[in-house]
Amino acid sequence: MEVSRRLPEYLRAPAVSTFVWLRTMTLQTLTRVHRRHLGAKMRTAAVEVSLHRKHDTPGTSISLAARLAGNLTSPSQAAIREEMRQTLHTAFESMDPIDREILALRHFEDLGNGEVAEILGIGKTAASNRYVRALKRLKQILAKASEGRDG
Repeated sequence: MEVSRRLPEYLRAPAVSTFVWLRTMTLQTLTRVHRRHLGAKMRTAAVEVSLHRKHDTPGTSISLAARLAGNLTSPSQAAIREEMRQTLHTAFESMDPIDREILALRHFEDLGNGEVAEILGIGKTAASNRYVRALKRLKQILAKASEGRDG
């Protein structure tokens, strides 16, 4: 609804591609909804109660199946995954914000260099070069972290 309301304004003077404009509108809408939801202190998933709770007694087949499926990851695999998650978090936090943004746009949003360039307001070649440098920096940070654990 917001897009249809603001479309004439965009069409009068399109400063960015339609994709980037729609992406920006979506981000603004999600941010507004998120703030409204948090401000209203609405229910959260943390306090949700399963509809199948009445069947969740220790001896039922449903309970056994759920427990088996939930325990497919061994404790050591879970510990390794958590250690890797923490290492990546620390690595990303130590990077420049622009490097994090470029990596996020390329890998999490699956955008190409042209789209990243337009979002960041830089040239396509600059976006490509920054992406390659960000990957190299991340690799160096992770290598140092790995040496620290092994050494």
